[in-house]
Amino acid sequence: MPGYKIKVAFDEEARRWYALNDAIPIALEDDALETLVQRVRAAVPEMLELNGKEHENVQLVFAV
Repeated sequence: MPGYKIKVAFDEEARRWYALNDAIPIALEDDALETLVQRVRAAVPEMLELNGKEHENVQLVFAV
C-alpha cells in the first residue's frame, strides 16, 4: 500500500490552510482545515491515476 505525507500549514497572511505534496503532485487550499483534508482525500486518487501511479488503497499522513 503506497503512502504519502501531506504537508499542511496555515498561511497567516492569506488566512487559509494549504496542503502540499510534490510526489503526487498536489497543492490545495481552503478556509477550513477539515474541508481541506476532505478535498485532499478526494483529489489524491485521481491525481495519482493521472500521473500513472498506484492509486488504490493509498495511505495519507497529514503533517501539520
